[in-house]
Amino acid sequence: MEHKSLPQLFETSVKKFPENVLLWEKKTTEYRGMTYQEVYDRVLLLAGGYLTLNVQKGDRVALVSEGRNDWVIGELALLYCNAASVPLSVKLEEPGDLIFRINHSACRGVIVSGNHKQKIFNIIDQLPSVEFILLLDPPEEPITDADLKEKVVLIDELLDKGEVYLKDHRRELEEIKDSVGPNDCANICYTSGTTADPKGIILTHLNYLANVEQASAIFDVPSYFTSLHILPWDHSFAHTVGIYALIRNGASLASVKVGRTANETLRNVPVCIKEVKPYFLLSVPALAKNFRKNIEKGVKDKGKFAWGLFNFGINLAYSYNREGFNKGQGWRIILKPFYSILDAILFKKVRENFGGRLKFFVGGGALLDIELQRFFYAIGIPMYQGYGLTEASPVISSNTPDFHKLGSSGKVVPWLDLKICGDDGRELPMGEQGEIVIRGDNVMAGYWDNEKATEETIRDGWLYTGDLGYLDKDGYLYVLGRSKSLLIASDGEKYSPEGIEETMVEQISFFDQIMLYNNQNQYTVALVVINKLKLKDFLQKHKLMIDTESGQTAALVKMRAEIDRFMPGGDFGGMFPTRWLPSAVAFLDEPFSEQNKLMNSTMKIVRPAIVKYHKEILDYLYTPEGKELLNPKNMEVMARLS
Repeated sequence: MEHKSLPQLFETSVKKFPENVLLWEKKTTEYRGMTYQEVYDRVLLLAGGYLTLNVQKGDRVALVSEGRNDWVIGELALLYCNAASVPLSVKLEEPGDLIFRINHSACRGVIVSGNHKQKIFNIIDQLPSVEFILLLDPPEEPITDADLKEKVVLIDELLDKGEVYLKDHRRELEEIKDSVGPNDCANICYTSGTTADPKGIILTHLNYLANVEQASAIFDVPSYFTSLHILPWDHSFAHTVGIYALIRNGASLASVKVGRTANETLRNVPVCIKEVKPYFLLSVPALAKNFRKNIEKGVKDKGKFAWGLFNFGINLAYSYNREGFNKGQGWRIILKPFYSILDAILFKKVRENFGGRLKFFVGGGALLDIELQRFFYAIGIPMYQGYGLTEASPVISSNTPDFHKLGSSGKVVPWLDLKICGDDGRELPMGEQGEIVIRGDNVMAGYWDNEKATEETIRDGWLYTGDLGYLDKDGYLYVLGRSKSLLIASDGEKYSPEGIEETMVEQISFFDQIMLYNNQNQYTVALVVINKLKLKDFLQKHKLMIDTESGQTAALVKMRAEIDRFMPGGDFGGMFPTRWLPSAVAFLDEPFSEQNKLMNSTMKIVRPAIVKYHKEILDYLYTPEGKELLNPKNMEVMARLS
């Protein structure tokens, strides 16, 4: 490795690109940039400030904030002190979730933004290791609690203290920074903790440096590139690809304008995209689906002709592009001029809504179905699906502009060993499905204060991911889902449900969410969260009302008929094995969400939690009455929709 620490990587770029903008932030009406040199100067001042608080090697400091300049600066300054950050999701609302993570990692301090300070203030009495709270925004009202006031420090005050400290102790800070080594902890990232207590994943400087080099080897990111960071900043994906890979290449990072609420911040995203004009964006399936819905709504609003032309263009693009690597081959070459014309008059206008410079998305976090990949490829903004997990810092494989096969998770990054293993731990031949197992410098140091989990996950230097997949003859990795998510029939046969679930939600407009379930049972069942508006629209078109028995019956029959499209004889028949399609369905009017802990912060459903939460209804589906479509429980849900 060229560098032994993240501060060293950062300083190399400061010397090479001092006048390049590193951070863009919009506090008022327009974005303002902070150069590499300006960020470096502020990092030194804040690091000096930390030292006045006696932050030492190995200390942990929690970070609870929306994305902003001082998020990056706050973490870098900790790394200069050879301390580690514990980035926590701003979506953590339950006090117990924060208390566990902060206490488990024994954080010396907490860095927190104005929007989330009350979360920390309310639980400070239950955080015995926390000695200081660094506020990134001044409080609207004076802090009256004496004990709390003693621990709170404003960032401007700490910067001033740092400036005074560095006048006489600059060399001491330099010595501490130079002492940071590759095996020192850079941060501790916590899992969602949906099956047990959350696990703290220890990622070292080497882990991040290695993965930054691996990612930079497959994606060309010139120094003039800018990315708007729309994913949560606490994830390792955001760290590696969204922050440190950009720093390594002299590129810049913009944050979304922070609103007074999470919804207000979310509404700022499309405006900020147009203003920043990013060259690439990081995405997850939930975000991709929202982008697509907004694109299609915008076209539909222009009228039937525009919508018809758009769909014609999409279908022509699908035929021409195929799976990307085989684009325009054979007779399809004749489609190229037609696609070019449609791109110029249709898709170029769509791209302008993303600022006009967007070259691609990098997708991660969960499986992205091939239909979505084809859609974004068609409009000229490919969404290159990748695969990774936090324990791998996180990038393991990715499609890229040079090598992509839609439907796959791309090729394995360089300087990483990957094998597919069977249940007995032996490596399987190419093309056979098994557990994905990896080895490389990007593999975590282990789980914080959890030796048992570490030994179960890392064996003989190999990280056992718990994900199922296979490699094809061209070296592309296909990820099939979590081994713990598998459907298991009564005869022991196993199947991953994610592909079925994603396709059904994509193709059935009445479904917002679906989870398939089979735990060694005679048949598969499903929990379906209903899209109430779509269902009511359907009934109105047929002059039926949801508050009548006939309307409720018609609604259930229609939704079952949509599922039956995937059965033999249906228009999607043969796409999936029949035994894994639901024989019984329970319709739900409460969504799987972060609030009820049935979905995690990366917008993935949490199966064990759902099974536990809905155990009664799942058991009911395996009774003769429950297997009937018009059972009393389904009729009750329909009645509540009115």
